[in-house]
Amino acid sequence: MNGAKKSSTLQEKINKPFFFAMDIMPNLPMDYRDILRTVRMKAKYALFLGFVVVLVIIEKESKIISKVSDSLNLKQAPQTAFEANSTGTNVIYLENGSLMSLNSLDPAFTQFRNKLVNDTLQYGGKQPFFDKLSKAPRRHILLMATTRTGSSFVGEFFNQQNNIFYLFEPLWHIERTVSFESVGANAVGSAIVYRDVLQQLLLCDLHILESFILPSPENHLTRFMFRRGSSKSLCEEPVCTPIVKKVFERYHCKSQRCAPLNMTLAMEGCLKKDHVAIKAVRIRQLEYLRTLVEDPRLDMRIIQLVRDPRAVLASRMVAFTGKYDSWKKWALEGASPIPEDEVLKLKGNCENIRMSAELGLKQPNWLRGRYMLVRYEDIAKSPLQKAKEMYRFAGISITPQVEEWIVKNSQASQDSNGIYSTQKNSSVQFEKWRYSIPFKLAQVVQNVCKPAMELFGYKLADDLETLTNRSISLLEERVNFWLT
Repeated sequence: MNGAKKSSTLQEKINKPFFFAMDIMPNLPMDYRDILRTVRMKAKYALFLGFVVVLVIIEKESKIISKVSDSLNLKQAPQTAFEANSTGTNVIYLENGSLMSLNSLDPAFTQFRNKLVNDTLQYGGKQPFFDKLSKAPRRHILLMATTRTGSSFVGEFFNQQNNIFYLFEPLWHIERTVSFESVGANAVGSAIVYRDVLQQLLLCDLHILESFILPSPENHLTRFMFRRGSSKSLCEEPVCTPIVKKVFERYHCKSQRCAPLNMTLAMEGCLKKDHVAIKAVRIRQLEYLRTLVEDPRLDMRIIQLVRDPRAVLASRMVAFTGKYDSWKKWALEGASPIPEDEVLKLKGNCENIRMSAELGLKQPNWLRGRYMLVRYEDIAKSPLQKAKEMYRFAGISITPQVEEWIVKNSQASQDSNGIYSTQKNSSVQFEKWRYSIPFKLAQVVQNVCKPAMELFGYKLADDLETLTNRSISLLEERVNFWLT
């Protein structure tokens, strides 16, 4: 009986965790006791060594976080007009220094957090706490286009969503106030300023615009925010404040009367929204946006909108008629040839668009999953379908209100007046240019923009009959074009 009881006790101790197994050593042969004693000593040293490693890691992480915090404080400090226009090495140094530190910290934090979740669940923790940390991320969307590509219409896809803070062409102010002496320096310098201002705007720092708005805002109030009425977020409460007295506002809200825009309230309104979207037609080259894509404070999604360059020229000739008088006189009256610098400018625009698209379609590591190319013609034919694709790409759920707006405003009986109208019969309107542009001008565009047209699937017209025959499509069919 005693032997059976002793055997039962021994079996119970064997079934206990390892660190309690040493209690049964007296009952084991000498060889087994030596083995267990050695394992126990190694386990103690392993625990001690692990504890030391954890302390070292925590100390290093604290130093990194401290340095990153200091860099961010410097980067986010209010800029003067001089600093905003500066392209000196100090700006690049601060930018690169902070981003390199954050890039090294971000993967480490993600790995550490995942391990913390797993360990907590293993030892009886609760998942809901970590669900809060896993809240849907804040997206930062840039609609990158050029003038007369349908960007105002497409921008409304995001403007109509209540949880998105949408800005219409905020870089317009920078274009009016920033210039450099030489043409080459102006292109590069402007691109850098555009990029840095765009970065701050995506982070909801609208005060950055105050250095560029003319006349300068007073006490963060301005009556000259470009196309304020095209941004619902700037025309709704609490950003829209009651009018105290009649004040002239250059770009007023259309939905309701508002007092001059308070930039601080606009910034607070931006921070309350789930996502930020900006439409910009002044970003010429995609490569300049790498800094934004790699900024861990941003979760960038870049949508590049393109359109047949022949259609773009036809639309610009209507919207900006004075700028294209020489083009029309040459095409219709046989007057002096188009100035060479204007033709070269057209070619440069097409090349910038093409090079940006080629870079995006190559999907380099820094752009993977963050770039989408979409043709305006495909949107015009299937606006709701393409809107859903863009929202899916952005990682945001489209709302019924947006879907209703798209259906209503893409099936209008006739196009509304105004060069920036967003109400149109899109499935018919996108080919109207074929009957308005002189064939001579279409040939000019085809000659200088051929590489871009081939990339985007725009067919060349060899004669006037082909150009004006609607039964002949000038658009190559592409399925999921932006993923090819």
